Amino acid sequence: MNEAVVVGSVSNREFLESYAQPGRVGLVGGTTLIEKVIRRAERHLDEDERWSLWSHAMLFQGKRVDGHHWVIESDLQIHRKHIQLGVQENRISKYFDGETFPHLAVLDFGLTEQQIAAVLGEGLRMVALHAVYSLRELLGAAFALRHLSHRPHRNRLARRQSMYCSGFVQYVFARGGVDLAPGVHASHSTPEDISRTPVAHVTYLRQRPLEIRARKRRRFISQTS
Repeated sequence: MNEAVVVGSVSNREFLESYAQPGRVGLVGGTTLIEKVIRRAERHLDEDERWSLWSHAMLFQGKRVDGHHWVIESDLQIHRKHIQLGVQENRISKYFDGETFPHLAVLDFGLTEQQIAAVLGEGLRMVALHAVYSLRELLGAAFALRHLSHRPHRNRLARRQSMYCSGFVQYVFARGGVDLAPGVHASHSTPEDISRTPVAHVTYLRQRPLEIRARKRRRFISQTS
């Protein structure tokens, strides 16, 4: 069974520090232009074509000796005179800004210690291999969202040791024996696919109250119309 626990009236920091645990998956809904483009593209997975809440997926490592929680993720980051493009490790403080990241979720699949070790181990291996963030693969996934028959097959624009965020999460979980998106090739996976996974889990969800009410109202209207 899948369970959803809605957590309100807490900051991003409080939410993440409470629910981020090793082997859990994080979902983020951002407000930057690229994230809005991703959320809009995922509307093809919804029967009412609602935009997805989710634009990014990541894997929680847990707390380290520095006292901070860390994540492994495939992402594009541009800092002053420095660009990180690909699978990398970051502190979860990256997602503490509630205006930039108004939607957060943590998915707990109840992995065994052996599965957690396998998933995190594969994630760290991809960090060591410097797997890059695949912009061209992202374009192929966007095409497949409009032509769903392509999604079970390998992305035509995929490259070796190259993946974007949700594809990375689906890939490393497969190494732990868990298929998060049956029928969808990892190179076509989206954050929305991860959020809809049929694998038994608990979702801890932090949303803005206004957004929760708005989505509930849209569901009510669609059910009564």
